[in-house]
Amino acid sequence: MNISLMITCLCDSFYPEVGEAVVRVLRRTGAQVQFSPEQVCCGQPAFNAGYHDDARRVARTFLRAFQDAEYVVSPSGSCAEMVRENFLRLFDESPEELEQARRLSNKTYEFTEFLVKVAGVTAIDGRFAEVVTYHPSCHMTRLLGVMDEPIQLLRSIDGLELKELPRAYDCCGFGGTFSVKMPEISEAIVTEKAENVLKSGARILVGADMGCLMNIKGRLEKMGHNLPVMHIAQVIDQAQGGK
Repeated sequence: MNISLMITCLCDSFYPEVGEAVVRVLRRTGAQVQFSPEQVCCGQPAFNAGYHDDARRVARTFLRAFQDAEYVVSPSGSCAEMVRENFLRLFDESPEELEQARRLSNKTYEFTEFLVKVAGVTAIDGRFAEVVTYHPSCHMTRLLGVMDEPIQLLRSIDGLELKELPRAYDCCGFGGTFSVKMPEISEAIVTEKAENVLKSGARILVGADMGCLMNIKGRLEKMGHNLPVMHIAQVIDQAQGGK
């Protein structure tokens, strides 16, 4: 399999180690992984804010960057959902571009979704002796429909104890532009989420979207708690031996 990594803006700018972990894990499945330097933001911030013309211009560059990819894999359910679903809305009045968007949609996957559904990885051969809890992000679960795959993979790891997160499916309060436009509401939501993470008794918070993890980590630190957060790709990578 030939995979093109959709790194996402947050990972590219702040968490490149997550992208590196994704690449190592994917390569262990026997896949060839490449990175298109022409890729840009998927356009989700502009799209969610209602600036669809601006989002469409960005999305056109994105379409060109991945037009020859066999598979596109992203460490973000939110960004994968933008490409898979909202690109079809952005180009619904342009038949040629809509067809390009449809082809890209059909080959775009969130990281854990690709491992389980395409690569056939149903269990992780490795050990990670930690107590963790998992935050299911809103876009990944509600819009992309990826719910069971991360839990399945985490539970398969030897030594890993998965604690239940109280009110797990509650939003973390990030929501991209939502947290900027409505900071007071966002803070109230993430405070409740952070409190539930602490109630879980876990020593590490795991997730599949760095936007959520960044937001929760920031609130935990404001509350005086230095609880580590890890993308699920990092957990799998470390269980498999890391670099």
